[in-house]
Amino acid sequence: MTVGPHTPAPGSTGLHDAYAHDLALYQEKFRRRLPASLGELRGPSRGIVELPLHGAWSGMTAYDLDRPRQRMGLHRTVPHEGGREELTACLDQGLLLQMWPVLRTLVGRTVRTVREDAFPQLAEKARAAA
Repeated sequence: MTVGPHTPAPGSTGLHDAYAHDLALYQEKFRRRLPASLGELRGPSRGIVELPLHGAWSGMTAYDLDRPRQRMGLHRTVPHEGGREELTACLDQGLLLQMWPVLRTLVGRTVRTVREDAFPQLAEKARAAA
């Protein structure tokens, strides 16, 4: 058997296996942050939400939920940067369900997949909007 640049050496797990392992770890990182149900998302639906620095280290720390772009930004940032505490304290179930058909196109594939797998209501919203 010839080993070339695209053929893993015998006994090697190959690049694909390493990628699959990394992806599984990345998905688990987001899965661990999720609440048990969307009903635990009891954040405000109006007004200003201030994120702790560890939940917003890469950008804005205050979001005005009465402004659509900022509302969307909060629901995009918190799942990527925050922990379970931020998800349950800052995000509102009703707003998330309302925004999901658009929001799902703005979050990374891993976050989208993990959330839709964990919460069938989100996947149903996406299918209904298609």
